Amino acid sequence: MAARAWAPDILGEGFEQLELPLAADGEGDVVATLVRHLPRRRRFLERARPLEDVDVLYVHGWSDYFFQRRLARFWADRGARFFALDLRKYGRSLRPGQTPGYTTDLDVYDEDIAAALAAMRPAVGRRLVLLGHSTGGLTLSLWAARHPDVASALILNSPWLEFQLSGVRTAIAPVVQMQARWRPMDAAPQVDLGYYSRAQREAADPDDPVEVNPLWRPEQTMTVHAGWLSAVLAGHARVATGLGIAAPVCVLLSARSAPPTRWSDELTRVDSVLVVDDIARASLRLGRSVTVERIEGALHDVFLSRRDAREEAYARMDRWVSGFVAG
Repeated sequence: MAARAWAPDILGEGFEQLELPLAADGEGDVVATLVRHLPRRRRFLERARPLEDVDVLYVHGWSDYFFQRRLARFWADRGARFFALDLRKYGRSLRPGQTPGYTTDLDVYDEDIAAALAAMRPAVGRRLVLLGHSTGGLTLSLWAARHPDVASALILNSPWLEFQLSGVRTAIAPVVQMQARWRPMDAAPQVDLGYYSRAQREAADPDDPVEVNPLWRPEQTMTVHAGWLSAVLAGHARVATGLGIAAPVCVLLSARSAPPTRWSDELTRVDSVLVVDDIARASLRLGRSVTVERIEGALHDVFLSRRDAREEAYARMDRWVSGFVAG
């Protein structure tokens, strides 16, 4: 089945979406959804913008979808074509009767990414920048390792490269793998108390509000099934052995982590999802050229932090991208 035509997106003016049909699975028809935000045309005699030969492909994290207008405008303002992919069974791509976010193998997203790249139709000479958040950062890192020389750079926003209990991952992985083999739909206990969602609301900028669809990004995380967790742990194991990504990588992280066991204002200035020190160490196994940027006061999604930390995150990314362009 061919992809449908571009149509207006829920994010409003300047945003369009394209449904990408994929191979059906046991839960029925499957699609991914590509969102785009294109730069304005350059005015007569206006100087060329620095990223006019760049295409950006963004992939969201777990229990998530694309809604970050600010992020898209950052890239478009510099001349880049910005695209974001709602993977199968997430956000715009979720269909009735499907298990949200469920997969037993992160490699299945090769089909989603291939469909997105085909729809983007990059011209000869354009550079591809992959931009991933959390689980999306893990997915894109694994993809880049399997598809060398396609992406010119990776930018990872708090990528989930290591399990929160890194010291026991190798011990629990065989147990989870066996459970996934025999009872893949078994659900893990819900440990998310909704504090991360609350922290984002507390950190939100009233002058530039972010609107979130609670059906696509619930207050508490979506149900974690054994089959999906086994796939993620397998991805972590691959990172631990080293991915050998040749393209330069920039990893943006909060300076600190804190467990979300009880609410406090501290949770509005830390990563309450991942152990950032473990992620920083794991990042060094991604490839040959890795920059790790630690941002004081940042949330798990550094671009949804309070204004001071958010602006610092954008400034760090801008500085790194400027070096990437020069290189």
